[in-house]
Amino acid sequence: MQRFARLYEALDATTSTNQKVAAMQAYFAEAPPADAAWAVFFLTGARLKRLIAPRLLAVWGMEATGTPDWMFGESWSAAGDLAEIVALLVDTQRAGAPATSSGLSLSELIETRLLPLREADEERKREAVLSLWRSMSLREIFLVNKLLTGELRVGVSRTLAVRALAQHAALDPGVVAHRLMGSWQPTPQGFAQLVAGDVHDADLSRPYPFFLASPLEQPPAALGDRAAWQAEWKWDGIRAQLVRRGGSAWLWSRGEELITDRFPDLRAASESLPDGTVLDGEVLAYAGGAPLPFSVLQRRIGRQKLTAGILADAPAAFISYDVLEMDGRDLRASPLVERRALLSQLVAGRSDRLVLSEEVAGESWEALASLRSEARQRGVEGLMLKRRDSPYRSGRPRGDWWKWKIDPYSIDAVLVYAQPGNGRRANVLTDMTFAVWDGGELLPVAKAYSGLTDEELDRLDRWIRQHTLARFGPVRQVEPLHVFELHFEGIAESTRHKSGVAVRFPRIARWRTDKKPRDADTLQSLRALLRPAQAVHG
Repeated sequence: MQRFARLYEALDATTSTNQKVAAMQAYFAEAPPADAAWAVFFLTGARLKRLIAPRLLAVWGMEATGTPDWMFGESWSAAGDLAEIVALLVDTQRAGAPATSSGLSLSELIETRLLPLREADEERKREAVLSLWRSMSLREIFLVNKLLTGELRVGVSRTLAVRALAQHAALDPGVVAHRLMGSWQPTPQGFAQLVAGDVHDADLSRPYPFFLASPLEQPPAALGDRAAWQAEWKWDGIRAQLVRRGGSAWLWSRGEELITDRFPDLRAASESLPDGTVLDGEVLAYAGGAPLPFSVLQRRIGRQKLTAGILADAPAAFISYDVLEMDGRDLRASPLVERRALLSQLVAGRSDRLVLSEEVAGESWEALASLRSEARQRGVEGLMLKRRDSPYRSGRPRGDWWKWKIDPYSIDAVLVYAQPGNGRRANVLTDMTFAVWDGGELLPVAKAYSGLTDEELDRLDRWIRQHTLARFGPVRQVEPLHVFELHFEGIAESTRHKSGVAVRFPRIARWRTDKKPRDADTLQSLRALLRPAQAVHG
């Protein structure tokens, strides 16, 4: 655990990607396989499911340190991070005593101390947590608090972690990335397979690392000859890979979640494919030969039981736009134009639930731009531009695949609430709630945390602290004085929100210092944006 704590500190102390990779490489060279496996788990973005409610952690922290709730609340409000506040209070209480260490390895801590708490009663959890606090150094307490609440985030990207592992094992990063996909488990055996020079992969369900497009931020004509590029619609669904091997079929989301059972209406289409096939594509709500809004697909996402009514109202289809494996042969190195020809033959006429993503015509960039302007009416997000000679890569390398999205929806809204962010912004009030006017009152309609510069965030943070009207735990209600332009990708009716609408992927476009609160939009103007979307599928 001490070794992992030192790694966390090293990663937190630098913004240099080379130094981060070197720190991880050094860790993998020293750590036993059981610890290294769990480190990979966290470094690649996975987290334990919550074992302790944050509320209980706060209560136990106050009890253990004799801290009054008002003082704890003030400390939490100032620092914005529960795990850090509790760790600092526990460490401060034993001032003068030398920092200790539990002596536990990372794997021992997780497997023998933390995971068994899932089935424990509250008193046993309390005793176990207090015992860990007493035996740990400041940094270890902080990390164990993050692990307990399921909020541990390490300051590296998955790509950097894969690069460090590849350098440690002298492997190609693409090989390591592929081995980490799907149902990889943080065990000594799992780590040994990750870094082995040559290993037979017995996991037939394993998908490939996804190839992600970059946003097109220049005129498309800058890409050169139009004929060198394949254009497709950018579908608004769940990016997924359909894997058919060994007589079975699996559906994996881009987040490496196995979603086969959530889409039973795709089972027959999946099983109709020949063995040794892997398709890349999008799961959509789809009916009448056209996509339905993403909000329709959301009705079935996360449901424990899919009723006949839900399946009828939100029928699914797999829109396939690439073939990565055929007859058990990895096709990723082949040019897109060849993969596309094979895909067309493979999918044609097989099932109405298995649809080929059509190539969008348009002989010039100008003609494509005209078609792109129809995207919202077609229920898509814009266009995808893919170089015809491109292989299927891993991650988000720039140059071969671009997403040329339509302009987002836009509203002006008033800042009404704010709370601390996460990670390096845990001490800054970055997570904000915005409202529009409804009958003379401000009604919250969106939450956003991205889009402002660090300088703007620092300035706004100072203003919020000086103009707080009320506090609700870490949340501050502020004077409704500042207007912000918000952008978002979609809008839908919602019974879960007081406003009656839900916006998708809201973000801050700019701080409208030129506008007064009275200039902000109304709920009526926001709801007016619903009508074009409904007209497409009405």
